[in-house]
Amino acid sequence: MSEATVPKIPKGAFRIVLELASPRPRIDQVLLDELRRQNVNIDLRAISRAKLKELFKNKRIRIKGQVALPSSSLAKGTTYVDILGFGAEDEES
Repeated sequence: MSEATVPKIPKGAFRIVLELASPRPRIDQVLLDELRRQNVNIDLRAISRAKLKELFKNKRIRIKGQVALPSSSLAKGTTYVDILGFGAEDEES
């Protein structure tokens, strides 16, 4: 994917890139697994299923700038997921 087609990261958001070999029926399950595997954002690495559900409910999870639902399906390939309120500038020193 060229840089021109990579969506800009919203201010204050943490981005996780999902690389899928096949389509998946729900984003919530895939996202929870990937968040627990990443080592960049410790708060999101330790997120509970309930907290992730709350982020969806509060419209803080976006795909291509659009609000994602827990039941949103994912296509094969690369998907850029932004989680609002977890960007580097939001972390306290």
